[in-house]
Amino acid sequence: MRLWVRPEAQGELLEAQAWYEQRSTGLGFEFARSADAAIARALRMPFAFPQIEAEFRHVILRKFPYSVIYHPSESELVVVSFFHHRRKPGSWMHGADS
Repeated sequence: MRLWVRPEAQGELLEAQAWYEQRSTGLGFEFARSADAAIARALRMPFAFPQIEAEFRHVILRKFPYSVIYHPSESELVVVSFFHHRRKPGSWMHGADS
């Protein structure tokens, strides 16, 4: 299965990683590892996680208040957002349709 990360999602990931790293040295790395593990779970079982907003699904990061929101198909998984749980619901849809 091929993995695609939309540029907006990549920016969210890097911004969150930098924020955690500023709070405590090494915490940004732990956040990135947690995000990688969540993506790996989604790649292994793309249709096993809860469906939201039609064709999108999400997997929750361990130890951090974030979800990876993605669109799965038989051949690829497209990450559309790294979504903080305190953000307005639905705000992750920034260009998800394009």
